[in-house]
Amino acid sequence: MTRSRSLATATATTLTAFLLLAPTPAAWADDDDPSAPPGSTTTSPPPEVDSNSPGLKLADGATLAPVKVLDIKSVVEDMGGEERREDTNTDVKFALQAEVLFPKDSPKLNPEAAARIKAIAEEAKAQKATDVRVFGFTDNLGSYGHGKKLSKDRAEAVHDELATHLGPEVTYAVRGYSEDYPIADNGSEEGRKKNRRVEVSFPRGASGAPSVEGGS
Repeated sequence: MTRSRSLATATATTLTAFLLLAPTPAAWADDDDPSAPPGSTTTSPPPEVDSNSPGLKLADGATLAPVKVLDIKSVVEDMGGEERREDTNTDVKFALQAEVLFPKDSPKLNPEAAARIKAIAEEAKAQKATDVRVFGFTDNLGSYGHGKKLSKDRAEAVHDELATHLGPEVTYAVRGYSEDYPIADNGSEEGRKKNRRVEVSFPRGASGAPSVEGGS
């Protein structure tokens, strides 16, 4: 009987040590709504632990893994979904719905587009970006070829406006992808509206990035 109690105590101690030493997963933004709003759930109090327990000590000669920076992504979208910004450790990306930049089925910028594009250019300057990517996308209505030309022409129009603010030292990659790489369901108009977009992205500068430190 004494041997059984000792074995049970050792097993419980080892399990407690594993739970305490297991790495905490990094936080990141998820595109899907969480099942419950953050902060609305409750947890039970942590169990009492004997700090002198052998199971909580590293073995002789063992060391903790070095601290590393974990990647996270910050996503901000305006209330109407017209503009979306994504920040990672390495890049900044803006996605603008086509409706806020162009008339229907047209690559000609509307008067309101200039202010939005200028704001993106200011952020590119703040990040000291020298390489800028401008990619156009459409929904799946109409032919693929038509979407390819329209998405490329719209990307070119945004590029031309950006270039008036960023100067000649910046290089660009400008492409049109038609209906490829959708970010929403093309089965509804709401989804197609999100897919009709122009994305502007560039590397993040040395000024800092959204990151969190954690152990491996």
